[in-house]
Amino acid sequence: MQASKTVDARKQPQGADAARLLLDEVDQVFIGRGKKYAKLLSADLKESVEARKPMLGPTGNLRAPTLRLGRTLVVGYCEPMYDEVIGS
Repeated sequence: MQASKTVDARKQPQGADAARLLLDEVDQVFIGRGKKYAKLLSADLKESVEARKPMLGPTGNLRAPTLRLGRTLVVGYCEPMYDEVIGS
């Protein structure tokens, strides 16, 4: 697997507006933190600012790492989540 586009979030912070725009381009979103993760439909996240909060870090920017794989967005790190999305 090879990245088609890489953005350095330190140089180009991706805030709540960027997260909202990404949701328009995907169908499902995986949000991981630690050993837990959630699989959500992007339509559900578009409707509620509160529902999008787990996608954002303490600075209000999109959490890292964030990957877009086709019509799937993966936010945060959780090994079981990556196993499900990418495969072993």
